[in-house]
Amino acid sequence: MSSCAGVRSSPVDIETPDGVADAYLTRPDDDGRHPGVVFLMDAYGLRPRIEEMAGRIAERGYIVLAPNVFYRAGRAPVLPFPDMSTEDARAEFFKGVRPLMDQLTPASLAADGAAYLDELAKVASEPVAITGYCMGARLGWRIAVAHPDRVAAFAGFHGGGLVTDDSQSPHRSAAALRAEVYFGHADRDPSNSAEQIATLEAALEDAGVTHRSEVYEGARHGYTMADTPAYDEAATERHFSALFELLERTLER
Repeated sequence: MSSCAGVRSSPVDIETPDGVADAYLTRPDDDGRHPGVVFLMDAYGLRPRIEEMAGRIAERGYIVLAPNVFYRAGRAPVLPFPDMSTEDARAEFFKGVRPLMDQLTPASLAADGAAYLDELAKVASEPVAITGYCMGARLGWRIAVAHPDRVAAFAGFHGGGLVTDDSQSPHRSAAALRAEVYFGHADRDPSNSAEQIATLEAALEDAGVTHRSEVYEGARHGYTMADTPAYDEAATERHFSALFELLERTLER
């Protein structure tokens, strides 16, 4: 259960074409319909920190669905949370998680995204917003592109892999976005260089997407995650302020 005041959190199971995705559903502690937010986790998976962050968003009057995007490999925790005090343990964890990330193709994310949106629509109003963290920023982009009429806003924080040389690189599909977009990039992020950020911004500009892109000075990849060494409290609070401004501007109450 969430520890945030005035909200309640419960587990839900989401039927998808490939199985059942477990998820957190966090909402204001009432029975009303509220604007919906899909929260897409980082590679470390569903865990108390994700529920805490979802609760912080729900406190502002939103219903938040945080799915286990690795559900094809089992229920959360799919992999044990690594010992964050050693780089070797973190590296070993990512050896295990990489195959799970590779399963999340544009086609599978389009199907998963439809299931997540349908589940959220049972209790929340549409269109919704998506907020994604680390790999979740890339996943959120894919879902927003696949379901443009259902997603009014998309925010990505300390994301990577948005600009690659691949023909299916996310930035190449910017023209399919209908959402207003916000990015809070990490300044110290080997997965997202200044050149990649510039290419992403140019793609959004060329596509005519309403967007804002900011680099959080001194912040590391993963800066919102308080259970990792990358955590940066000031950057995290800046992220919440930017996210709430976007939600308030784009979602109807």
